[in-house]
Amino acid sequence: MQLIETVAAMKAQVAAWKAEGLTIGLVPTMGSLHAGHESLMDAARAVCDRVVVSVFVNPLQFGPDEDYEAYPRDIERDGATCAAHGADAVFHPTPEDMYGPAHNTYVVMETLTDALCGASRPGHFRGVCTVVTKLFNIVRPDKAFFGQKDAQQLAIIKRMVADLNMNVTVVGCPIVREADGLAKSSRNAYLTAEEREAALVLSRAIRAGEAAVAAGERDTAALKELMAAVIGEEPLARIDYIEVVDGLTMQPVETVGASALAAMAVYIGRTRLIDNFLYEEEA
Repeated sequence: MQLIETVAAMKAQVAAWKAEGLTIGLVPTMGSLHAGHESLMDAARAVCDRVVVSVFVNPLQFGPDEDYEAYPRDIERDGATCAAHGADAVFHPTPEDMYGPAHNTYVVMETLTDALCGASRPGHFRGVCTVVTKLFNIVRPDKAFFGQKDAQQLAIIKRMVADLNMNVTVVGCPIVREADGLAKSSRNAYLTAEEREAALVLSRAIRAGEAAVAAGERDTAALKELMAAVIGEEPLARIDYIEVVDGLTMQPVETVGASALAAMAVYIGRTRLIDNFLYEEEA
């Protein structure tokens, strides 16, 4: 497995693979890799000739009061994880190489970025769309793999690819959870032992919401109230949002219908965690 640290070197390797007629799978990450990322690598390995994992903590998607400097970084550990899951290359550029001193071009999406995490993290998805576009241009993947835990991000990237006629297939992969239900996240490392236990309230609220929908609940106000009540039982939890939206447009809906997304962001202490479930009507 190669560790590639410059844009120029990554583009050169991609050109060589393309000349051989090989397909490329991309797994974009910010490092601090866990089993969720591993599942994306495994999915890419199963269908692509070459797998690239980008490990890049993107400064554009962090707000001024967010955890960019504190975000966990361990390229040696991440590289070993990538090698163990069949990656052919880890792309680990510097921010200076990715953006440069004169960088002045950004990718901005309307509407889908206004709600949920976009509402509470202004500018976040501008950073996501910009860096993903750059990664697609550098790596030129045939397929790119993203987790369903970041459901809004997944919907935004699919829309961006369709709107801009990008030659890449975006593959969404299921949420990976700990044995006790907590969704895998790099930010779980911030939690103290007490906060880690408290964080289980998110998956309890998700299960309660899923059970209610399975039992026939379709009123989104009632569903949000139920999930908020579960979160409210945990003193260390503070709700950022709980919303039920259309899974394609990210706009609020009053009734749970096909492809409705129930999503939440909750602070446990100072750590902001997200979780969700997608309702898809049986045919």
